Amino acid sequence: MELKLGDVQTTALIPLAVKASETLRKKPRVKDKKAVEIIRALKIDTKPYDKFMSHEGVIARTIMLDRQLKSIIKKAPDTVIVNVGAGFDARFYRVDNGKILWFDLDLPDAISARKKAFPQSSRVTMIPGDALKDDWCLKVREAVAAVSSKPVFIAEGLFMYLTLEQIRTFLEVLKTNFPDGGILIAEQNCKMMQKNEKHHDTVKNTKAHFMSGTDSGQEIADLTDGIHLVEEHSFNEEMKKYSIRGKLFALLLPKMNDRWATFQW
Repeated sequence: MELKLGDVQTTALIPLAVKASETLRKKPRVKDKKAVEIIRALKIDTKPYDKFMSHEGVIARTIMLDRQLKSIIKKAPDTVIVNVGAGFDARFYRVDNGKILWFDLDLPDAISARKKAFPQSSRVTMIPGDALKDDWCLKVREAVAAVSSKPVFIAEGLFMYLTLEQIRTFLEVLKTNFPDGGILIAEQNCKMMQKNEKHHDTVKNTKAHFMSGTDSGQEIADLTDGIHLVEEHSFNEEMKKYSIRGKLFALLLPKMNDRWATFQW
């Protein structure tokens, strides 16, 4: 498999490497056979992308979001879900109930690589596009119009590579194109991590840069009218369950980790 990705899109290799490594453990907390398959096909050295803190962070956010999505899907079995900045994520296969409609949105080079790795599916649509523009919204709007539930948008590993102004633009795209409301579940980077990106154990091995950070999801909600913060959870809540280092990190640096924030409009 030939891989050509931009600087930010290359960060998709971090969760891919982590999930592949975790899957091959004797007692994996997350199973992602597709990640193993892709890593082997790419024949890349995963060491730069799979360090302890990033590994535990990716596993924590994966477990937390899978759990949250399954809860949403249980209440609304025909939910339309858009994975914004999908990279090589295989979440659909972990949460699928046989009814949901799923869209993987990413920049053209990332979708081109993704199409080589993932099979076509009647309920999964890959869309090459810029999340900050509304070209991609038409197909999703058509799907949303056919169901009674609000659409769900996932932004995993995305906001930290956008400026706050770009995040504002993205929120406006969602509000304008889905005026009847929706749910956004977005990963939040902290301001301290943005300032100290050179010390990040895996992102420092890419050419990507953190463009923003927040101390609270409320700062995201305040970017535009009509967006409401519902809840926010630090990855520490999950990470501290599995290791002494995770417990110490949560205790000594409680605000340093990323968070899941859920918004509605």
